[in-house]
Amino acid sequence: MHRHILLGAALALATRASQPGALEPVPAPLRDLNWGQLNFLHTTDTHGWLGGHLLEAQYSADWGDYISFSKHLRKNADDKGVDLLLVDTGDRIEGNGLFDASSPKGLFQYDIYREQDVDLICIGNHELYQAYSADRELNTTVPNFKDKYIASNLDVIDPKSGERVPLAQRYKKFTTKNQGIDIVAFGFLFDFTGNANNSFVQKAQDTVKEQWFQDAIKEKTDAFVVIGHVGLRMPEFETIFSAIRKENWDTPILFFGGHAHVRDARQFDSKSIAMASGRYFETIGWMSADGIKANAAEVPPDVTAAASSPKFTRRYMDTNRYGMYYHSGTNASSFDTEQGKRVTQMISRARKALDLDHQFGCAPKTLWMSRAKYPSEDSIFSWLEKEVLPGVVHHPKRKDKARLAILNTGGIRFDIFKGPFTRDSTYIVSPFTSNFNFIPDVPYSIAKNILTLLNGADKIFAEAGRETKFLTIPEQMFPVKQEEKPDTSSDYEHLELRSNRDDDVGLPLTEGYTTVDDIGKDGDDTVHKAVAFHNVPNCIQAELGFPTDGSAPETVDLVFLDFVQPWVVLALKFAGGTQGADDVQKYIDGTFTYRLSEWIRENWKGDC
Repeated sequence: MHRHILLGAALALATRASQPGALEPVPAPLRDLNWGQLNFLHTTDTHGWLGGHLLEAQYSADWGDYISFSKHLRKNADDKGVDLLLVDTGDRIEGNGLFDASSPKGLFQYDIYREQDVDLICIGNHELYQAYSADRELNTTVPNFKDKYIASNLDVIDPKSGERVPLAQRYKKFTTKNQGIDIVAFGFLFDFTGNANNSFVQKAQDTVKEQWFQDAIKEKTDAFVVIGHVGLRMPEFETIFSAIRKENWDTPILFFGGHAHVRDARQFDSKSIAMASGRYFETIGWMSADGIKANAAEVPPDVTAAASSPKFTRRYMDTNRYGMYYHSGTNASSFDTEQGKRVTQMISRARKALDLDHQFGCAPKTLWMSRAKYPSEDSIFSWLEKEVLPGVVHHPKRKDKARLAILNTGGIRFDIFKGPFTRDSTYIVSPFTSNFNFIPDVPYSIAKNILTLLNGADKIFAEAGRETKFLTIPEQMFPVKQEEKPDTSSDYEHLELRSNRDDDVGLPLTEGYTTVDDIGKDGDDTVHKAVAFHNVPNCIQAELGFPTDGSAPETVDLVFLDFVQPWVVLALKFAGGTQGADDVQKYIDGTFTYRLSEWIRENWKGDC
């Protein structure tokens, strides 16, 4: 199918940002959505970004805009006589002030999120790190979505009865309203082990052996839909796929994943597809499927007719109003729905109540997680290593003691942009409640090897049950088969253009995702100028209080975030140290996030 491009002239209508202070979306070339019998909108790993990205124009739409957008697309589906389902695959919390800044956490988040009419929803690992957030899933999110919530491999402790119960139904069978397609749907979490003790995650390989699962995959159905907080390159989806295929050799299977924070798609065979739709509400995924049901209701000419073998398409949509207007066939005056505007106002009121725009300081430059090499002057990790850690890691009674301060890169979640650094920014950059611990008086001859082990001894740690990939940023945990990389083929120059070449307004390309997945390199709805991404280590380290004459200290205080402690203790053992978990002490009061905000308050003073 041809890739159609809009070159801006057809959308010469003013767009506006939804949240006060958000940047306006920038006109850009767009690829069409392809409609089929069965269509999906997919969100994952939104991590509280329901207000959108105020400092990034291409992701500046908010949750209210998504509600308006989905309502228009649902109407389009009904007009075409096809079906549209909305899917979310977890990690809805932690990572933005809208969730993290309130007390209790999520005071506004759950009511705002529930306004979207999601058809299939499951849990992510972030909903399970803390016992209180697991309870909130059970007593708030599950009731909000009722039979749309699926938990195939998760039990929780009911705080009222004290009994272990399934978080939600194990699977769901339903029939779509327009095409009459029978679907059996499951909802999985990857084999997560870091959950709070009021939750129980069953491994996928064990779940597929359960009698209820074996009965479910024997159901007569037109398609299986597997939603899961699972990276597409992780083994769990392969396990589930193989189990279904043993009973259904040709039934279409549609997977929706997440967790890895990347745009990705793959096919396990010709009658299956798997899609992951990015992170932080930067991306709304689109999938269409034809040939799911040969005798389905008649569809209009612009929808591909059913065939003996299914046909799948996917798009990764940048979350901004400019693209939403185009894909929904609306404009600035016809796009907003009453519900969408109301939710936008809910977000604005919540942000104001939480004082998220309160300014701690002014960032003098942009600091990147992976768009700048490490080490370099534009790397956020180099900045932390050279400026922040020296400024915050000092014990009042051990300030003269040489120390090594270790921070895992996965503890940082987003870039810092030049300009205001606000209360919201602190949670965006580091939403976790991690504290500093330390082991005192470690021989330097041993301590100096810890960082090398954390960054390189993957096999050793894996054999001990502590894989080091969990220390780094999610995008590197389970890399896509072909990673996002610059496209050097000048592909844009050869695209079929919707507007006449003589009338080409020559829209410049903005920087953004240029995704390469197993399906090809035309998945992004917006044609972007490629951005280079660089690998970062699992951990970084700052040497503090070392002798000024350049000599090595005899012993050091080994300081680290508490999240890293299990790996540090193992590394000490591998390095020949005699100290262990019993020697760990609290180093200083205050979370890393708090200490970071205090450093910025002191060092980035002034108006922007």
